[in-house]
Amino acid sequence: MTQRKPTGMSFETWVEQQIRRARDEGAFEGLSLAGKPLPRIDREKSSLEWALEWAAREEADVTAMLPTGLALRKEREELPGLIARQTSEVAVRALVEAHNARVDQYYRRPVEGVWVPVGMADVEETVARWREDRPAPPAAAPPPPAPPVARRRWWSRRRAGES
Repeated sequence: MTQRKPTGMSFETWVEQQIRRARDEGAFEGLSLAGKPLPRIDREKSSLEWALEWAAREEADVTAMLPTGLALRKEREELPGLIARQTSEVAVRALVEAHNARVDQYYRRPVEGVWVPVGMADVEETVARWREDRPAPPAAAPPPPAPPVARRRWWSRRRAGES
């Protein structure tokens, strides 16, 4: 934490002292823009441009910043890929029904800004397409042959009869 400015010292002198101390400690080594001029801003950026640059710089997910209608439309475009990775029909139904529920909620609420038509996915058609795309289950292997019946030797039969 930075210390407070000592009384009697000018602000400029105190700041210069802090910069000199940081330079001596190596705090400014390895900076990406070291020795280069700062990038110029020719015009003011809109809040959307600023947010997109921030998301790119921070490697954040830009879809979280989309309006609800566009986010749902993007989700609808990615739905076939998600469905293809599902392993059961129940999971496919749940995925499509959850998407349809979000679209239904979007249609029921007032929209801020531009309304974007999304459309609901047909659950039965999607499940049928998922079944068609699945590889056929492997044919059941024939059951292994029954082991041969062990025959009792003649002497063990004879002993059993003597007792």
